[in-house]
Amino acid sequence: MQGYLSDWLVKHKLVHRSLGFDYQGIETLQIKTEDWDSIAVISYVYGYNYLRSQCAYDVAPGGFLASVYHLTRIRYGIDKPEEVCIKVFVPRNNPRIPSVFWVWRSADFQERESYDMLGISYNNHPRLKRILMPESWIGWPLRKDYITPNFYEIQDAH
Repeated sequence: MQGYLSDWLVKHKLVHRSLGFDYQGIETLQIKTEDWDSIAVISYVYGYNYLRSQCAYDVAPGGFLASVYHLTRIRYGIDKPEEVCIKVFVPRNNPRIPSVFWVWRSADFQERESYDMLGISYNNHPRLKRILMPESWIGWPLRKDYITPNFYEIQDAH
């Protein structure tokens, strides 16, 4: 079973992988990094005109990082708009993903936060710099292999 966007991508021979449906029935697709910019534009043209959220997470220590996009088709007169979740996985040694800022402007601060916390670089983002941490901060705090500088755990304190 596939969702509408997945069917459309198959029909037009665009490579992707369905990761199934979540508990609300929203399909999750995996897109290759090199295809993401074109599939983002195609998704917008297909009607996914609202980027509900963008987030990122560390899949496993030493493993891949994921950038996640929740897209919605907003139309008048529709009670339950069609939604899709798209995941783009990147290696942690060179985490680069095309920015979708030029497709959905709401990606601006969200991509900056993903960069700040996990170090994912969004190519062609107009203002990609830290947004939460000071510019002098070293490392990416939400990575599972991150070690807090100058942190000493107090054990067996009485």
